[in-house]
Amino acid sequence: SWGINLAKKKPVSADISKHVLVSKHKKLNETEVKELLDKHKISAYQLPSISFKDPMSIHLNLEVGDIIKINRQSEVTGKYNYYRRVVG
Repeated sequence: SWGINLAKKKPVSADISKHVLVSKHKKLNETEVKELLDKHKISAYQLPSISFKDPMSIHLNLEVGDIIKINRQSEVTGKYNYYRRVVG
């Protein structure tokens, strides 16, 4: 036996978005995505990625191709927005 467990994982029962260390995540609508890409003159493929298997992707029911905005807090820069594209 190789010690491989093929049992299905149980869904997370706690609301991970409420954890003090988890930044606020928001799925952007089509208009917000267009404004973001136009403002920065980039394509969606130039954004950093996040897996559709990421716990927050699952929590928000995100699909491949969705764009999310993450509100982060930094001691150096204060609050800032970070964007990611959901990938498979």
